[in-house]
Amino acid sequence: MAKRRGNGEGSIRKRSDGRWEGRYTAGRDPDTGKVIYKNVLGKSQTEVKEKLKAAIKENTLVDVVKNDQYTVGQWLDIWFENYAKLKVRPSSHQTYHGYIKNHIKPFIGDLPLKKLTSLELQKLYRRLLSDGRVDRIESKNQPKGLSAKTVRNIHQVISSALDQAVEQRVISMNPAKGCSLPKIEHHEMKTLTADQLGAFFREARSSGVYEMYYIELATGLRRGELLGLKWEDVSFEQCSIRVRRQIARIDGAVVEAPLKTKNSYRTIALGADALEVLKQQKEKAGGSEWVFPSPTGGPISPDSVLNMLHRVLERAGLPEIRFHDMRHTTATLALQNGVDIKTVSGMLGHFSAGFTLDTYAHVTTAAQREAANTMGNILNV
Repeated sequence: MAKRRGNGEGSIRKRSDGRWEGRYTAGRDPDTGKVIYKNVLGKSQTEVKEKLKAAIKENTLVDVVKNDQYTVGQWLDIWFENYAKLKVRPSSHQTYHGYIKNHIKPFIGDLPLKKLTSLELQKLYRRLLSDGRVDRIESKNQPKGLSAKTVRNIHQVISSALDQAVEQRVISMNPAKGCSLPKIEHHEMKTLTADQLGAFFREARSSGVYEMYYIELATGLRRGELLGLKWEDVSFEQCSIRVRRQIARIDGAVVEAPLKTKNSYRTIALGADALEVLKQQKEKAGGSEWVFPSPTGGPISPDSVLNMLHRVLERAGLPEIRFHDMRHTTATLALQNGVDIKTVSGMLGHFSAGFTLDTYAHVTTAAQREAANTMGNILNV
């Protein structure tokens, strides 16, 4: 009786076409119980011996049935539902789902997972950088390619999913580990100076958006956080607002969403002037639950607010800045006027005062230099 060959055992023979073939048992079909055979080919016996050795070694790392079972898209769906949803913040679910649906599946979703290589991923990233933006109304005036930061985020999603595939013996190695990623171009921080604020507020008032931008500059809220304010979050008695949600555009729809981190959930104290501005805004808002409602009474689209900001800046004769630079303006002015770094960090919702210190090192360095000069003057007696 012939000896039954165990998994991973192999044999070598010379074929009739002159090539050498190495054949090995890779496992058994769980449904039929039949042996699954794999083979390698080469021009010489020595070459096939090396290939066979490598194939048998790889076979110990992979479940051959699983290895043939998934496309890239199918595995990403399984990973998202069973792993990502349990590990990442709920606010990241929509982002991950959008990356998979809009940027990964259309290009490599049908590719067998076992055939995915670093080169295929490099081609994907290059394509996303040049022409990866989804065609939507809110992105019609934006570049066609995705930013380097977004591509790196997409890579992280893919790499995490492939790490899990290796863990589950679906593939033997993670091809994302060998990828070269685009460098992130850090935007230069631009802020409005105290002298420019007068012109900005005059134009904002004549454009009917003074209250919104005043509150933004008084609090340093992120754009989505500002638009997510409801009147139930405003306490005129305690002179404060609570930041509890954000407004985002997801899959083309303007929706209410949770904040990204636990530090983003915070209470911000308001001065008397800011409270008076909010009282004026409450009269303008009518019966809407939103502090800054759209003409229809619902939340304002984040892209509309950015376009509005650029119109106000242009009419005021001021340089164009990002909405996030309004937040930088708040932090810079606060630090320049003696507010301590820990207070500013809490107001901005940063995860640590150290991060705030790193971000605004140029401001604190100038303040330290001024303090040193002041001390020199005091001691120079």
